Amino acid sequence: MSRYYYYLILINMVANIIASVPTILLQYHKDGSVSSMALAVVTGTILVTIYTRFFNAFPGMTLPDLLMKTTSKWFYKPFIFFLALMWFVAGLITLVTFIFLLVRYLTPEMPVFQISLLLIFSIIFGCFMKTERVLYTIELILLITFPLILFIFYKAYTSKSIEWDFVKEAALYVNQLPNVNSFASCFFLFLGVANLFIFNRFFTKKQNFKWMHIAFIGIISTLTLFTTYFIPIGFNGFENIDDLVYPWITTSDSLRMEFFMIERVLFVFLLFYLGIAFLSILIHWHVSIEFLKYVFKLEEIKFRGFNLGKYIPILFFIAVSLLFVRVMNEYKLFRISIYFYNTLIIFFPLLIILFFYIKRSMKNADKAKQN
Repeated sequence: MSRYYYYLILINMVANIIASVPTILLQYHKDGSVSSMALAVVTGTILVTIYTRFFNAFPGMTLPDLLMKTTSKWFYKPFIFFLALMWFVAGLITLVTFIFLLVRYLTPEMPVFQISLLLIFSIIFGCFMKTERVLYTIELILLITFPLILFIFYKAYTSKSIEWDFVKEAALYVNQLPNVNSFASCFFLFLGVANLFIFNRFFTKKQNFKWMHIAFIGIISTLTLFTTYFIPIGFNGFENIDDLVYPWITTSDSLRMEFFMIERVLFVFLLFYLGIAFLSILIHWHVSIEFLKYVFKLEEIKFRGFNLGKYIPILFFIAVSLLFVRVMNEYKLFRISIYFYNTLIIFFPLLIILFFYIKRSMKNADKAKQN
């Protein structure tokens, strides 16, 4: 498989280590989070396999392309618009989470409005790049940020401050039944593969997708979930871990780099994780804008020869984002994230039915052409 395929999956997994996913998991640490993670690894890996094999059968074609060929306009236009809203909300949750983090830990004196505008403008114009350029940008930023993040994880695993007895105590709750909210948050980590809805246009040749690739995704997801859940418990204890708003922030602040210019890992962790968050939002909003282009034919909206249509979503994205930041607080964002993740565990498995319909319709169309 192409390395760009793994970027889409990996960024969605890693970006949510610091966001609401660990908070949700640790909120239900005695009520089925461990079994939920195990169940999510199995079901998530199966979903990734089905999605990948489906799009691998149609190289270079996006989901809107396939829907336009196999379904009626009354169905695919509202459906694609719904997808656009869903991807926008996914990026918006990540954006607001990191705005709150910056205000709380890095720039407490800076107005939230200015921070929001700075982040939104840095992301929004990147969303209008061509799909291949978005992937090249992802690769560049990953090469800069990801090695240091891996080093921080290494420091966490090898730190003398981590108490593995707390981890063992947490693992004993594996006999609890899976919790819906915990499972939904874990399941969301696997949905980076759904970005193939648009990014499949980049993969113009059929990819080699075998069992070893599936096993690799399963191993990476297991390590990611283990790190997300158990490492904060090892540093902060098991009993009151659900009181922490940002468990990984507290965990990173427990680490020190004695021979580095910045001793406290927290500041380095936040800055480099901001790069990962930027990539996550960039991917989500790029996909959202591409969906909107299919629905409203934005390229055809012109004023005196100037392509005005493609910039219309900017106003919507900025207005909604600023309003969302204004009315939200961390508790409301936490609740909205739970509701959003819970809808995804129903919606994305049901899409498999649509995939079967598309595949059968495309086969019938090919047979008709041959006859």
